[in-house]
Amino acid sequence: MHRLTRSLVALIAIFAALVPASAHADPGGGSGIVDVRPLGGRQYEVTVYSAAMGRNIPVWVSHPDEPAPALYLLNAVDGGESGGPWSNRTDVAQFFADKPVNVITPIGGRASFYTDWISDDPALGRNKWSTFLIHELPPLLESHFQMTGRNAIAGASMSATSALNLAIEAPGMYQAVGAFSGCPRTTDAMARNFVRTELSLFRANAANMWGPDNNPAWDAHDPVINADQLRGVALYISAGDGASGVHDSLADPSIGGNVATLADRMAVGGAMETVVRSCTDSLVSRLGELGIPAQVAYRNGTHAWPYWQDDVHDSWPLIAGALGV
Repeated sequence: MHRLTRSLVALIAIFAALVPASAHADPGGGSGIVDVRPLGGRQYEVTVYSAAMGRNIPVWVSHPDEPAPALYLLNAVDGGESGGPWSNRTDVAQFFADKPVNVITPIGGRASFYTDWISDDPALGRNKWSTFLIHELPPLLESHFQMTGRNAIAGASMSATSALNLAIEAPGMYQAVGAFSGCPRTTDAMARNFVRTELSLFRANAANMWGPDNNPAWDAHDPVINADQLRGVALYISAGDGASGVHDSLADPSIGGNVATLADRMAVGGAMETVVRSCTDSLVSRLGELGIPAQVAYRNGTHAWPYWQDDVHDSWPLIAGALGV
């Protein structure tokens, strides 16, 4: 009996050593990698403690098992928390399975615009995402996964604006940016209402993000106003027009023959993409005035994941060229 008890104690000790760290573990007082869990093939779930936010952030990584540059792929408005991240909603795991690049997707950041908020929010807590993405996460992953220091960043919907703003905030850090179906304006009434609508889905208060309307943080996060700071970055910018496109039919796998799903796609996704197109026109026009080249993908279509999967495929040659792979 005592021998059995000792065996159980030993097994429990072994099991405890294998269990990932707790949800809010602090690895020694600063940001750090808490856990790395293989998911099969070249995919990993990496748990990273953010000292700026005081919590652990799960990060999906596709690593080619050799030194390679990085593509940071940001989730849409739910942060990948409810509907799932890019790897669940698109074919990115398969698409990048043979390509010499690390693909990195933080899980979390719903309605955060992946920016540093000026105040903690009752609904979302503490958001210091630009600090995490620019200062905390890259050196940790570069060390652990043999990254080369060359980076690109892309995002869809909410995070398309984020990708542009992060490149503006960190000059020289990103060699390419993909902005898929985003509204890259934050200073006019329509754009601010669009921002507030996205945040309201999660009961978040935009005043906690960039303050009241007269706070200069709104202008500081407007890629149209700050477009000149994108000079030298390879840019891929996409938007639909809100009308029916190739993925807006009963035959499309994302609709699956469901009439109600298609109706919702056209009503909600169509309206959203109409706003997105107007915002995108402003950025494209400003880039043209400044003589900054960009690959612009205009199309028929709504605000939906199948189009953003297409954007990943279509933007890859531009991004790969900028990364030197």
